[in-house]
Amino acid sequence: MGMLSRRKGKRWEQEVAQLFREACPGDDIRRGLQFRDGADCPDVVSALFWIEAKRGKRTNIKAALKQAEEAQPKGKWLLAVTKDDHDRPVAGMYLDEFLELLAEFWALRTR
Repeated sequence: MGMLSRRKGKRWEQEVAQLFREACPGDDIRRGLQFRDGADCPDVVSALFWIEAKRGKRTNIKAALKQAEEAQPKGKWLLAVTKDDHDRPVAGMYLDEFLELLAEFWALRTR
């Protein structure tokens, strides 16, 4: 991977972390350390999610989810946040995990 691609990825990870910090002020969200193969640390660190952030000409959200799944620690939902060049960002989860998240949200909301 070239230096420009790495910089582009780093900027995207920082941007995703900032977006999540604004949306979830109680969570300690930051960009993960990217000095290893990615199995030790997500692209964006969150208490609830294992976040893989990908940006490029044509990103593959399924591949990003698969990468997260291979490294996922227990107790965190997988989330892939991808952005194709000149397009809106997309966030994706596996359906069973999304339904778990919805169930927990509704359980908290109805208390």
